[in-house]
Amino acid sequence: MRNRLLLILLACGLAGSLPGLAQTLWDGWDYKYDKEILPWSELVADLPPYPSDSTLIPLEIDVVTPHRYFVDAKSLSSGKDGVVRYTLVVRTAGGATNVSFEGIRCDSAEQKYYAIGRPADRSWVRARDPQWRTFSARQGGAHHASLYQWYFCKIRTAEPADRILRALRAGIPRPQLLE
Repeated sequence: MRNRLLLILLACGLAGSLPGLAQTLWDGWDYKYDKEILPWSELVADLPPYPSDSTLIPLEIDVVTPHRYFVDAKSLSSGKDGVVRYTLVVRTAGGATNVSFEGIRCDSAEQKYYAIGRPADRSWVRARDPQWRTFSARQGGAHHASLYQWYFCKIRTAEPADRILRALRAGIPRPQLLE
């Protein structure tokens, strides 16, 4: 079969361009299939409805803190861009409630604020300069680190939203959750 192909190429006068053809095919392969060459593109995030107490799921995190963390079940989504978007509600020990619509990018372990909630009128204010930033449990990001490691991402890939919700509702970190 290979010899037959070579004969056909010789007959057509294309045998001399075989190395060039191979390089073109290889270049096309790299362009189409190599993730490092293709730029990452973020999906547009629409703001969800403001969370209600009935849809909040308590979040278990791996540090001792006087604050309580919740994820709004209705806002949680897992995008084709590898970003898990969700509304986070933090009830501080002092009685304040902080609400934010955020995303965690699984392939780079980064977090971004899309909007901040205003509990007084249950509305959203878009973040001024939303940027992806790394998070660390040591720098006050234990809740982000827990969401990333335990619930949202598996080997730098976003889990499906239904699986994330099951794990959050069970209060069991994903590595322990039976698949």
